[in-house]
Amino acid sequence: MTDVVSEPRPPPEEPPEGPPPFEPPRPHTVRLIDHDDLKRSRLTVLVRWALVLPHLIWLFLYANVAIYVAFANWIVTLIKGRPPQRTHRWLVRFLRYHVYVYSYLMVLANPYPPFHGDQRSYKVDLQVEGPDDQRRLVTGFRFVLAIPAFVLAWVLGQVMQVIGFLNWLMAIFIGRVPRGMEQLGLYCLRYQTQTYAYLLVVTERYPSTASN
Repeated sequence: MTDVVSEPRPPPEEPPEGPPPFEPPRPHTVRLIDHDDLKRSRLTVLVRWALVLPHLIWLFLYANVAIYVAFANWIVTLIKGRPPQRTHRWLVRFLRYHVYVYSYLMVLANPYPPFHGDQRSYKVDLQVEGPDDQRRLVTGFRFVLAIPAFVLAWVLGQVMQVIGFLNWLMAIFIGRVPRGMEQLGLYCLRYQTQTYAYLLVVTERYPSTASN
């Protein structure tokens, strides 16, 4: 009988030392898409606040209807744990139209916006995921939880007005706006829109101060 000699097995590899690999944060479910080229028409910028008046009136009427739609959306989400598809789509169109109007008003984009919220209809667009499942407890206390975000959104709204005035002056004198001012204005608008999306129960994701 011959003896079977087994070869020595190599020791098991030890996991590399150090912190685990970093996973980037998941992008927010409500995002702005910027395709603006920074060029501005001096003539339309000069009378922009008059040109945008019909949009502001339409947005005001739109928002009054959105309040009732959002309340119905809150009730259904509270019961079923998920917003209805059609209600979600309607509220997203309202939020997108809000982005179109304020991008034009604050000189963050140049073309005249459409009177609707269809996607890919403007230089500054809004992309919203969902509808996704939402926790009933969070939904039930949504308006209370949104208070800190709403306060910050109001502050950023004041900043955006200052940026809009500075953009207006720069566009009249040089026919364009600085990239930094445009990005800061879009940052304020994005946070404001994320806050409205949270309040309207379009998303459960809390407004983010991050850049994505």
